[in-house]
Amino acid sequence: MSGSKYLRGAFVSFTETFPLPVPNVVIFQYNPETMTHTWTPAATGGAASTGHGSGDGASNPLAVTGPPGESFSFTLMLDGNDTIADGAANPIGAGLATVSGVYTRLAALEMLLFPTDNAGGGLIGSISSALGVTGGGSGPSTPIPAAQLPTVLFIWGPGRILPVKVTTLTTTEKLYENILLNPTHAEVSVGLKVLTPQELQYVDGPLGALSQTAYSISKTVREALALLNLGNGVGDIIGMLPI
Repeated sequence: MSGSKYLRGAFVSFTETFPLPVPNVVIFQYNPETMTHTWTPAATGGAASTGHGSGDGASNPLAVTGPPGESFSFTLMLDGNDTIADGAANPIGAGLATVSGVYTRLAALEMLLFPTDNAGGGLIGSISSALGVTGGGSGPSTPIPAAQLPTVLFIWGPGRILPVKVTTLTTTEKLYENILLNPTHAEVSVGLKVLTPQELQYVDGPLGALSQTAYSISKTVREALALLNLGNGVGDIIGMLPI
């Protein structure tokens, strides 16, 4: 509903700029109606047995290498006409939508897939590295560090703020304005992978500590909710167990 006040999902990442990083906040214009939340068991580690099973040194088929994989997929709806209609509440957004439709929102989502250049300082550093510009000499004397995909915080209510990386982004543009052919309506299918504690060790910059804290809080909330579920009529089920 246009103009309604309700809690919206969002993505937050940071762009390296001088002197302080600039947050790239993408607030969902409309919350997705459905969302697929997938859990994948971690790979088995083949750890040595501690005396159980067929004998000493036998691998444990139940041993895993870490926590399960977690991913989300959903579709976002973008409509420039609704943004223009809400001009009284959001005049800046309405002005952008009048000129560029939903292209600014699409561009912000697309930037979540572009690697960051931690050593060179954002876009200018990326261009300099690509051209071999080092401020002097014939070229870089050491290998240029590999760029890293930006870490994104997926915010879906206060209980689920998760560090993720965007794995897929598929846009279906449906309508266009007549002057510059900017899209005015689009559907964006998004795939997200939640970063594991092992992967979070490689996240630096302003999102490093924040990502680890967000992951820990979401994990704590999940564990607390699982404990609350213990009161859902377990007595009858426990009575059927052969113990």
